Amino acid sequence: MIVSWDWLKEYVSLSMDHDHLVDRLTMSGLNHEGTEPIGEDQAIDLEVTSNRADCLGHLGVAREIAALYDLDLKIPDPQPTTIAESVTDHCSVEIESPETCFRYTARLIRGVKIGPSPQWMQKRLKSLGIGIVNNVVDATNYVMFECGQPLHAFDFAKLSEGKIVVRSASQGEQFEAIDHHKYLLEPGMCVISDGKVPVAIGGVMGGADSEVSEETVDVLIEAAYFDQLSVRQTARKLKLHSPSSFRFERDIDSANLDWASRRCCEFILEMAGGELLEGVVDVGQAPEPPPILTLRFHQLSRILGIEIPTEQVGPILKKLGLSVKAEDQNQITVAAPTWRKDLTREVDLIEEVGRIYGFDKIPDDVNVPMTASYRLPSNRVIDKIRAVMTSAGYDESMTPSLVPEKWSNAFSPWSDKEPLTSSQPMLGVLEEYSKNIGAVNLLRRSLVPSMIETRRINEYRANLDANLFETARVYLTKGENEIPVQPLKLAFISGQDFYQVKGVLETIVQNVAPEVELTIHPCKFDILDPSLSAEIRVGDQVLGWIGTISKSGKKLFGLKNDATVVEIDFGILESKAVLIPKHKNLSTFPAVSRDFNFIVENKVHWQDLQSTVQKAAGDLLESVRYLETFRDEKKDGAGKKRLLLSVVLRSSEETLTGQQADEVSKAIIDQCKASHSAALVG
Repeated sequence: MIVSWDWLKEYVSLSMDHDHLVDRLTMSGLNHEGTEPIGEDQAIDLEVTSNRADCLGHLGVAREIAALYDLDLKIPDPQPTTIAESVTDHCSVEIESPETCFRYTARLIRGVKIGPSPQWMQKRLKSLGIGIVNNVVDATNYVMFECGQPLHAFDFAKLSEGKIVVRSASQGEQFEAIDHHKYLLEPGMCVISDGKVPVAIGGVMGGADSEVSEETVDVLIEAAYFDQLSVRQTARKLKLHSPSSFRFERDIDSANLDWASRRCCEFILEMAGGELLEGVVDVGQAPEPPPILTLRFHQLSRILGIEIPTEQVGPILKKLGLSVKAEDQNQITVAAPTWRKDLTREVDLIEEVGRIYGFDKIPDDVNVPMTASYRLPSNRVIDKIRAVMTSAGYDESMTPSLVPEKWSNAFSPWSDKEPLTSSQPMLGVLEEYSKNIGAVNLLRRSLVPSMIETRRINEYRANLDANLFETARVYLTKGENEIPVQPLKLAFISGQDFYQVKGVLETIVQNVAPEVELTIHPCKFDILDPSLSAEIRVGDQVLGWIGTISKSGKKLFGLKNDATVVEIDFGILESKAVLIPKHKNLSTFPAVSRDFNFIVENKVHWQDLQSTVQKAAGDLLESVRYLETFRDEKKDGAGKKRLLLSVVLRSSEETLTGQQADEVSKAIIDQCKASHSAALVG
């Protein structure tokens, strides 16, 4: 936001020097970007954060200066002269889309003479980099940069039947703006129409057909309150941004519409003559009453760490436009002004008092009491996962939530319902593939497609060692008229082989939920290799899937090298998490290791054999580890395989004897023979 030094002096006395002023403004939250001399004036560039739309006008900045320096603020009181004839006899306004336009006001001036605006006004507008048009248009621009309320002037004779209709655009409707470019409108865009054709895009820009020209005699002055999101989406879709849309996107003061309208009419009557009709057409919602907030004085020292005299709190808040409702020695109750929609909590008032009093007065070593904050269990689980993944050499990624239809259909294990569609397709990284894969506009039902895309990008950049993980939400539709769910999932991808990645998954589960036992089951997805993929379960619950990308999967996603991907349900893992560490004594006695080489049928799965070994070994079992699978039809016969495994036995009470180890070994051999017809290789 650029403000003029000379313009500011109209509202507040600037007796201080420039450098001191911009330093104070910076310390209070309006960061000074730079100052440029414009003739005898100075154009001061201030960075205004999105929550401080009140400072997008000179009056707002002047109010900040008045509060910082305890000065009087001079706000004009526009009282334009009117004639007895009523505006409602000649003009009507109808809002058909109240979701995009909350309030619309109109005033009518007849008999104006279009010409140049006075030099003082031109000088001030030029200091801000604003082009000069004529006395009517310049008046609307001047008031916008004065108070932050965008205005628009229509040539009233070009409005059919003197009618204004605020509606949604029709599909394929075209509009020529005052920049003399044509734009294709879409449903949902707010259009100002005369009942027949669009004459402006609400909150963005007026139309060429109704703009004020030298032939204009009667003008209609619009002051309206448009929806932030509607204006932002329209401006982005049309790539049509303006000072008006910039302000509407950040929300304006709806209670200031009448002041801005009267101020503009006052200027036009003064510079262009004419007659202002009595009254105003005011349609839509009335401004909401300001919130009532209470500031407890003891909270100032607790939050800021310094003592601020209580007698200064009230005057500071009053200077900022808050009205005091009640005050005693312990607290003050105030009503927030309509232009400060960011003031909703007690801590907001504390910040206001602190920044005006001076954050620079807070010592660097001030003692601010600290209290422990509560962390959600999900955050603690994520921290555990992050620790394991980074230790295993993985980097955390953040991928887009939108994927193309081909990818969404390629892997959707959590739901077979149709995916949600975004009205705004994603451009950028995936834009180069749009010709082959279609629009990137579906909310993902799985993290796997996004993770494969990150792998492809790294391959393209010759970063073949990129191991990546992400914890994010997927978007799953349910039945009709039911709200979609957004469960958290954990996914990771690596160029390592299936067994290495499976080991990382097991380490995650062991660290987060050490009491959980995973079981592996067959699965079938076209993008996963059937011989190197599996469904992972915890009891009867499906935790997720693991698999190496198949040839068809690599072709679909553009991968050149092998990769293994995992996706699990974070909610199930969180429900099984052990967040309070449990101590377990380590045995001081030596371990005994035994290796077993069993001949079994091909249909016997490792996890089944492992479960049998665990039950047979009992309490003396410390671990059982898979070593190798070997097949030799000549030695073992058709349909047979050898499973080599290693068992570690240990007692927490004594040193195991050879006889004890042999007894456990015999129990393992007997049980494996009984359950799986396993024969021990001699």
